[in-house]
Amino acid sequence: EPEKAPAASNGELRLAGKGKKLRKPRTIYSSLQLQALNQRFQQTQYLALPERAELAAQLGLTQTQVKIWFQNKRSKYKKIMKQG
Repeated sequence: EPEKAPAASNGELRLAGKGKKLRKPRTIYSSLQLQALNQRFQQTQYLALPERAELAAQLGLTQTQVKIWFQNKRSKYKKIMKQG
């Protein structure tokens, strides 16, 4: 019987299933982080690299986490605006 790869919650990669890509566990943002991210999104929907680096450092997140959060937020915002 093949061993299952353990699902790690400490930032390690995990196997999502047979033949699937290795993925990190979903990021859980604190309410303080979400508040700061939403506040910044209201100011501007796009961040320049230095702004992203600064915001990530302030919030204790990686630049990739900030980048993806903004991408997802823009997508949700456009979807809501499209619906009216």
